[in-house]
Amino acid sequence: MEEAISDFSRYMKTERNLSLHTVRSYLSDIRQFQSFAREQGVVSINAVNVELVRAFLAHLYLQKVKRVTIARKLSSLKAFYRYLMREGRARTNPAQPIQTPKRERYLPVFLSVDEAFALLDQAFGDDLFGLRDRAILETLYSSGIRAAELSGLNVGDLQVDSSLLKIRGKGKKERIVPLGKPAMEALARYLDRRDPGTLKRDEPLFVNRSGGRLTTRSVARVVDKYTAATGIGKRISPHALRHSFATHLLDGGADLRSIQELLGHESLSTTQKYTSLGVAKLLEVYDKSHPRARKER
Repeated sequence: MEEAISDFSRYMKTERNLSLHTVRSYLSDIRQFQSFAREQGVVSINAVNVELVRAFLAHLYLQKVKRVTIARKLSSLKAFYRYLMREGRARTNPAQPIQTPKRERYLPVFLSVDEAFALLDQAFGDDLFGLRDRAILETLYSSGIRAAELSGLNVGDLQVDSSLLKIRGKGKKERIVPLGKPAMEALARYLDRRDPGTLKRDEPLFVNRSGGRLTTRSVARVVDKYTAATGIGKRISPHALRHSFATHLLDGGADLRSIQELLGHESLSTTQKYTSLGVAKLLEVYDKSHPRARKER
């Protein structure tokens, strides 16, 4: 099984051209199953059966793992065995007969417009890294990009004349998104401090104190630091700014197809969760305002 996992990793990287983040997720799920199978005395690919996969999922349920995570792990196993069957290394796909568990419905965390403005309009340092942090937050909220996409930006991806940003998303798919005036101004001040005459197009747009590319974890720390400073009482992630971007566009009258393009979603159904945010807001207003509202909702 260990050799099969290594081959599957190469297949995902070279033939499927999946992102490193996606490959790591697949491998983490499969290796967790491998460890569980080994504890049950199973080490061979073809010794794995439906009952063992069901036992693995039951183990995850007992560990209070979220349904969405269990669904992802089952999907990883299905993909792994589809690959093995195509290569002639497995006779059956033991994960295929198992139905994907229904996912919990949840509403993503997001900021109100006032909270977003409080985050972006606070005082930032006037040194390079204060200017960088303002540019990071403005870019996240103005474009709705993921933390990994922001981390992967190069200087040449910013089109200053047209206020556009080229983004390499999941599966290395590229898209172009517009940037608002505050984000462009914040980026201009930050890049001016970095001495734009010496910058090359393939250099990282956002750098750490050593001059290297900023990691997604560092981006999360920037968001966490300035959110705490606002006193809004929420602890948010970079992804919450992506949710805020989409929600505020929808509230402002943007259509779902346009939001789908801006977010880089392959499926419109992924974007449709933001309509639930709008309904949730309506229910909140109704419950607070209507004299015959269901206060216990």
